[in-house]
Amino acid sequence: MPGKVAKIGTFSDWIGLFDEWRKEIGVNRDEIAEFKFDTLFGAIETEEIQFGHFRGRRKWENLRQIPTQQMRDALLNMIVYQGDTEFASVEQQRHLFETAPTDWDRRAITRVMIEEMRHGWQMCALLIDHFGYSGKVEAQKMLERRAFENKRLLGAFNVDVDNWMDFFTYTDFVDRDGKFQLQMLKYSAFAPLGRSMSYMLREEAFHMGTGNDGLRRIVEAGVIPAWLIQKYLNKWISCSYDLFGTDHSSSAHWAYVWGIKGRYDEPKNDKQADLDDLNDYNRHLYRDEVAGLIDRFNSVLKPGEPKLYAPDIKFNRAIGRWASQKYHAQTGEPLDDKAYEQHLKDYMPSAEDKKLLLDIIANEKRWIAAKEGARDPFETIAEPRKSAINL
Repeated sequence: MPGKVAKIGTFSDWIGLFDEWRKEIGVNRDEIAEFKFDTLFGAIETEEIQFGHFRGRRKWENLRQIPTQQMRDALLNMIVYQGDTEFASVEQQRHLFETAPTDWDRRAITRVMIEEMRHGWQMCALLIDHFGYSGKVEAQKMLERRAFENKRLLGAFNVDVDNWMDFFTYTDFVDRDGKFQLQMLKYSAFAPLGRSMSYMLREEAFHMGTGNDGLRRIVEAGVIPAWLIQKYLNKWISCSYDLFGTDHSSSAHWAYVWGIKGRYDEPKNDKQADLDDLNDYNRHLYRDEVAGLIDRFNSVLKPGEPKLYAPDIKFNRAIGRWASQKYHAQTGEPLDDKAYEQHLKDYMPSAEDKKLLLDIIANEKRWIAAKEGARDPFETIAEPRKSAINL
């Protein structure tokens, strides 16, 4: 980048910066400091490009094989954005160790952070190994931006995750957006990127499971009222809708044409892709999945409590066709300015809501149901990695 001098010449140099970053943001606990980070690749389903203009040709193993510089730039940009979210999530959650509701949860968040760091590591390895000077600069910058300085590339990754309701909702739903993004990149015509996704997806499953099970335990305990839980669902799910990108995105259009990023259900979907509406197509698949998960929470909801739901896809949007427009979180009906101002107070967490939540967590020992019969997260951390190609 103009005016930016890379401090790194090799991936080993980058690892030195990575070690410094962990210490600087305050997450270099013993379990993290002792963990052996590595770059993992898995098998891809096919060596042929699966969609787009180059469908049927052999997937690209290096940048020299990619036909145009514009395509190479788009690929670099996608890897940078993916990696940036991984390091950002660790920064967002860095203060939660000491307030974990159980030792299992403390071990679980430590594992989540380790695996998010490894995902960022994986993306930086791709940048440094394949993208020359530009890749080295971007890998370095990834460790220089800070979520708590509002400098991460996507807005949702600059928001503090500073309590365990936030954490469980974030890992269930923001990490679920991450699953969708990784799955779409798994089909990439750039083979090293596709091979990177297999183990990232397996690790991501633990993060989503931790969040989903944590929310289920909260709902089951019946101490935190459903209306307050709903506000946190509204907060994190609505921003997750934005993470799919703008409607009618030319970037998504060309990424598909070039074979860089597919639809979430690409191999199973034999319909011709609507190139003008790719992001919204995937966004609706995400909302359908989320709505089903929330329905399961309702099966353990305390009698008399209002049913939980996935917020309407138009609610609280910051990008796309619904950006800055005023819609009801549950019904999706349009609201005028005055009604919407009150609606946000009623349907999004306020400072008073956060105080109430923290009071409940501090004073009600049974605000979350016990975690029973679960294996230690560190006993199973290696299981998704057993057949990886370790490079």
